[in-house]
Amino acid sequence: MAEYIPFAENVEVNGQTVLSVINGINQIFASNMQQILASNGIASPKSGEWYSQKAWLLAFKEIGETIGDHTLFAIGKSIPENADFPEEINGLEIALSAIDQAYHHNHRGGEIGYYKLVAFDEKRNEAKMECKTPYPCSFDRGIISAMARKFAPVNSISQEVELDMSKKNKDSGSDSSWYVIKW
Repeated sequence: MAEYIPFAENVEVNGQTVLSVINGINQIFASNMQQILASNGIASPKSGEWYSQKAWLLAFKEIGETIGDHTLFAIGKSIPENADFPEEINGLEIALSAIDQAYHHNHRGGEIGYYKLVAFDEKRNEAKMECKTPYPCSFDRGIISAMARKFAPVNSISQEVELDMSKKNKDSGSDSSWYVIKW
């Protein structure tokens, strides 16, 4: 599987998460995002409703092809503010692990993949994550970046999230991508 192709046909995404496509970008472009969602089968999304992941992924593909990866990254960064996340997050390791919990809470109806924290080294200020999802790499990197910035240790000057180019990734047709997080 590669980006933009659901792992299961009947998977749905909650409306609050879908709204991140509109809420996660400059409001000047909100009507463009609404048009893209509508042209892919999601007209007037509402919080509390559920929508086809396939339609949402088609909207992501159109956004990536017509506007660019930077917008998908911005939408990803908005996910922690727009999707449901556990309230008890109080540190970076827990925050990175909570991405998967939130991902499963905001999707239903079949296999969706996962976000897995595979290594966390507090002494080296480095973590590694595997993301096996149908979402584009720039979107996943945006989510991880937002969580790293929001929950980085107080003594952290900067946070970086990079696609691990030593491994195959979704951009090249793999089911998953790996990310290195540094703070």
